[in-house]
Amino acid sequence: MRVAAIDIGTVTSRLYVADVTSEGISPIVRRSVITNLGLGVDATGVLMQESIDRTVAQVAEYKREIDAVGGVDRLVALATSASRDAENSADFVGKLGELGVTLTVIPGEREAALAFLGAANEFRGEDVLVVDSGGGSTEVIFGRAEAGGGLVPETRIYARHSFNIGCRRITERFLHSDPPSPEEMDAARAWAKEGMADFFAQGLPCQRVIAVAGTATSVVSVRDEMVPYDSSRVHKATVTRADLDDVASRLCALPLEERRKMPGLQPQRAAVMPAGVGVLQVVMDLVGVDSMTISESDLLQGIVLDAARA
Repeated sequence: MRVAAIDIGTVTSRLYVADVTSEGISPIVRRSVITNLGLGVDATGVLMQESIDRTVAQVAEYKREIDAVGGVDRLVALATSASRDAENSADFVGKLGELGVTLTVIPGEREAALAFLGAANEFRGEDVLVVDSGGGSTEVIFGRAEAGGGLVPETRIYARHSFNIGCRRITERFLHSDPPSPEEMDAARAWAKEGMADFFAQGLPCQRVIAVAGTATSVVSVRDEMVPYDSSRVHKATVTRADLDDVASRLCALPLEERRKMPGLQPQRAAVMPAGVGVLQVVMDLVGVDSMTISESDLLQGIVLDAARA
């Protein structure tokens, strides 16, 4: 079957079209555009009309790409944190409905399960901790994708939580200086740590920490000054705590306009990247590890695998 998956997050809107056979997933189209749907939602509780219009326009472009590919058996469109939080998300859903795209706003627990399926699939037989740090929320899932089992593995999730802690939310609450001051970054990390500490206190004896989504992949591309971006070099790369601290220091040493010019960093992500790296630093501290694996397989692959299972 051919599946088209659209993921609309707080910061990024993404498209993934793939063929699914008994031998695996064959990508056809993969696109990612920063649309900042969740701009201001943490403070106001509503999606700005400009953000809705911008994101609808991008999804309309994705729909044209899907139609051009043709032969799509299932189109699955999901929205996450910003749409969960916003009082007027129904307006956004309605606009996409006019395009022929049925959007489902999913709870954090569903987002976590799909992200885990996508990331853990390539690390079957290991007890892994998947960290999906986004703009409005961070999902943390501890479990295992069982070895074998064909295309879609059986997953065992031992613990999971969706935290309302993300790079857009943190930036708007804490990082008001340009560049962010050390005191602001310390306050942001302290807030994130306080919000997550109880979950990690239960003890999560993982064999591997897997970080997914834009902040994590951008850490690799910034570290390696990757121009152009090369997903094959990012996927399954190892990032040490020293790497993470170095990227954080470089980001926080530059004002926004200079950060936009950093090799390997999408200019539109520059505003929220210091906060995103701060969340990953907190997770590493709470787990007690000095490295993590970065994966390009995440919620989108989880959507496709889940569609194949259905």
